[in-house]
Amino acid sequence: MGARTGATHAPHDDALAALRARLAADAERAGLLDVAYRVVDSPVGALLVAAGERGVLRVAFEVQGHEAALTELAARVSPRVLEGGRRLDPVLRELDEYFAGARRTFDVPVDLRLLEGFRRDVVATLPRVAYGTTASYAAVAALAGRPAAVRAVGTACARNPVPLLVPCHRVVRSDGTPGRYAGGDAAKTTLLALERATDGPSPAAGGRA
Repeated sequence: MGARTGATHAPHDDALAALRARLAADAERAGLLDVAYRVVDSPVGALLVAAGERGVLRVAFEVQGHEAALTELAARVSPRVLEGGRRLDPVLRELDEYFAGARRTFDVPVDLRLLEGFRRDVVATLPRVAYGTTASYAAVAALAGRPAAVRAVGTACARNPVPLLVPCHRVVRSDGTPGRYAGGDAAKTTLLALERATDGPSPAAGGRA
């Protein structure tokens, strides 16, 4: 997984990337960088990853609209949003390890300020669904303390601001079929297949089992 460059690459792309990196670094040193983001390639398409000082705020799939995600961050967190910055290095490294099958849990902090109420409770519960396993929407509703709120669990999963890091892709229908996914049905199938293929003895490197 790496920075997205598109189909063609020209010298001015490198210059622009260097300028953005320098601006982000200067803003970070000056305490003016509230939200840093980067768009990177992955096995499930281009991902926008954004982080604030307290943790990762957003992981957005291309089908969700990266510009829409940035607009929401600017409106609800801070208008001081810049591309680049070293703040994102840890989460991008852990995502690389996850997609390589060498990481099962994420250690980077997440910031769930974009969620409130029961939706936040649901998303905070999702890490209890272990790598390589699945749970039904009803089971997650019970874990979150509201067994009857199955439909609300589906909405909370769809609004999860940090998919992958918080595994809403492991929540499936009661009949075991995958169900819908904010990143697209194909992405959900890919993630579940990745985890099934690599579920076994803990790898020597990567996240905690």
